[in-house]
Amino acid sequence: MKQREFYYDNAKFLLIFLVVIGHFITTFIGNGVIEQIYIFIYLFHMPAFILVSGYFSKGFQKEGYVLKITKKILVPYFFFQIIYSVYYYFLLDKSELTIAIFKPQWSLWFLLSLFCWHLLLFVFTKIKYSLLISVLIGIIVGYFDAIGGYLSLSRTFVLFPVFLLGFYMKKEHFEKLTSNKGKLLSAVAIVVMLFVIHYILVDMPKEWMYGSKSYEKLGAGWEGGIIRLLYYGMSLIMIFSFFAFVPKKEYFFSKWGARTLYVYLLHGFIIRYFRTTNLVPFIKETGSYHLLLIFAVIVTLILVSKPVYIIAQPVLELRMDGVRTMFQRKKMKSRV
Repeated sequence: MKQREFYYDNAKFLLIFLVVIGHFITTFIGNGVIEQIYIFIYLFHMPAFILVSGYFSKGFQKEGYVLKITKKILVPYFFFQIIYSVYYYFLLDKSELTIAIFKPQWSLWFLLSLFCWHLLLFVFTKIKYSLLISVLIGIIVGYFDAIGGYLSLSRTFVLFPVFLLGFYMKKEHFEKLTSNKGKLLSAVAIVVMLFVIHYILVDMPKEWMYGSKSYEKLGAGWEGGIIRLLYYGMSLIMIFSFFAFVPKKEYFFSKWGARTLYVYLLHGFIIRYFRTTNLVPFIKETGSYHLLLIFAVIVTLILVSKPVYIIAQPVLELRMDGVRTMFQRKKMKSRV
């Protein structure tokens, strides 16, 4: 039996924690320090997730692969698109319940884009210079105002180069990143990026990091393509720097790396509710921003817990391994 590599599980858990903390601090980016932390996280956390997803999609040509990703990605997407729509209707006191299936609610864009990226592999892996072409497409779509949030089209095209890069990457590439030389270069790169964030990126629209809007909506003209190319470069620097420092050994959180989808899909209920509470003005008035870190840790740990796994697995994975194991253990105990 092939031994599980904890490096990737560690990376996924650390990234999902950054997703949670990133969504917690979004409401507070009016604070200078929080804003810079936000930019630092958003430059790489989702792109790094996307790169890992691409890395583990090498078996896309296997029989039944499309059916597999349909069950794993599309089914949860449709389910949570409906659930989140209803949830926001009641939480935000909307006058009308609207369920727009192909206009992803908040963070659900990732599932729709992820499904499309897997399908795009069937085309792009047969094309010469596919990575370069994907980058050019990612730049060009920004000039079309019609390509936006519907079907998550803009993000699908803009972020596909990262997914494709992950697909082409090999284990040896990650080993080079985690070498002493790789860590040294990454440390220098992070320091440089901190200066870039502090002196340049704080004055740029945050939406440049999302890849969800056209250049016109971002207030840019023909130079939008150049700016996007620069953001590609900065994201890659941050992605590689992150992977350079991901631990390879097994830690207490390594096992939770396999449950990142649970955190990703469920934390939105908590974050959205949090934004409607009196905690938001309290934190702003008192400057108790450390509470956001504490909240993020608590939420992440709850959502990777065994009880949540058992309850949510039938919906998220269309499997009942957790429930089955629980009943088997109860039967064994009753026989003792």
